[in-house]
Amino acid sequence: MSNDFVLHLGRRALETALLLSGPVLLVTLVVGLITSMFQAVTSIRDMTMGLVVKLVFVGLTLLVCGGWMLQIAVGFATEMFNHMQTVGR
Repeated sequence: MSNDFVLHLGRRALETALLLSGPVLLVTLVVGLITSMFQAVTSIRDMTMGLVVKLVFVGLTLLVCGGWMLQIAVGFATEMFNHMQTVGR
């Protein structure tokens, strides 16, 4: 197993982690900013409002992107299990 192969596996793992977490983090960021601006404009200081709105949108994001995320995760796991054969050599 060469250094290039290990670097490839590490890069692939990081890319997969970013692909899986990206949509949820992006939606959380955008919803958090919009909720904060709404609370600042209306002088609402309820902390649970931001949390509930974020949870709802994260759930919707997981419903919409869940199938795609599962395909990415299964593809990555399959690739890693296939590479286990070459690790022992």
